[in-house]
Amino acid sequence: MDTIADDNIQFDEKGICNYYYEYKKAYKESVLQGDAGWNKLSGIADTIKKAGEGKQYDCIMGLSGGVDSTYVAYLAKKLGLKPLAIHFDNGWNSELAVKNIENIVSKLGFDLFTYVINWEEFKDLQISYLKASVVDIEAITDHAIFATLYRIAGQKNIQYILSGTNVQTENTLPKSWIHPKTDHINIKSIHKAYGTVQLKTFPFMDAKVKRYYQQVKGVQSVSVLNYADYNKQAVKKLIQDELGWRDYGGKHYESIWTRFYQGYILPTKFGIDKRKAHLSDLIFGEQITKAEALEELKKPMYDAEQFNADYDFVLKKFGFSDKQFQEIMQIPPRSHYDFDYEMPIDKRYPILKPLKKIYRTIFPPK
Repeated sequence: MDTIADDNIQFDEKGICNYYYEYKKAYKESVLQGDAGWNKLSGIADTIKKAGEGKQYDCIMGLSGGVDSTYVAYLAKKLGLKPLAIHFDNGWNSELAVKNIENIVSKLGFDLFTYVINWEEFKDLQISYLKASVVDIEAITDHAIFATLYRIAGQKNIQYILSGTNVQTENTLPKSWIHPKTDHINIKSIHKAYGTVQLKTFPFMDAKVKRYYQQVKGVQSVSVLNYADYNKQAVKKLIQDELGWRDYGGKHYESIWTRFYQGYILPTKFGIDKRKAHLSDLIFGEQITKAEALEELKKPMYDAEQFNADYDFVLKKFGFSDKQFQEIMQIPPRSHYDFDYEMPIDKRYPILKPLKKIYRTIFPPK
């Protein structure tokens, strides 16, 4: 990480950046490995099994075909759980991703449900984000996946979602690179400014709906990888040997769009190389050395032949000419906060702030 990657970065007198200390803090608070981690994970699995007694499935999990979700699936089998695998198809699956997913569910014996989003709506939303010139175009996919998992869990009366989020490989991300994934107001505001197709079926998840699923339906997410020994290279070899998994060549590159977004749009338009953050986490966790990471950064971010194929595919899928797309690429970057965004209700409506204090006096937090 450096001032090119993030101009808000801070270094101490030893030349160590804030992300290292943030990683170590998160690791200490959230990660257990070795026997302690496995015992914790086994205890969680017992709780999940008890909650799912008599049901076809005792948990659900998102399955993209990437390393994280594949390892979650492998661990679920090892723990004796009965998950329903949910794949979110936003129209950008690579053929390799489809094959990996088929291998995973076939070899592990899991049922798979594929949620196919309305392409015309989703395409219009992605184009809106491109025209808005905001950095986190992937927020709409992440938001929809999050909402879909909670909704399906609620519908099927399943309490537990197995999540692939983890400290070991994805703790480091500058705030300027992303926007909160749960911010439905920002999504609607950007679409209102640039969209042309009514969003009739897009799975939004606002705070009220989230509270319903969590507090009424009892749905909760468990980051299982934080309790597993998660060395990225060792896990890749494991799932290759056990599940016939094949590597995509980059984090989240199972999606053609993500590969194009991270490999071309982010570095070209926003000056962001996400490899710096991902490699930094591996350095912090002592999975690789800094010298090895610097050698990795010398490699091209995008294979030239693959880029040419993806470029033509993306433009055709969006219905853009080369001129139209390059005009979009030349629009200066804008902040997500140039549009409406989610904020606490007492900040959105200051008149309610005194009422919040009264409410807290009568009903103090437990």
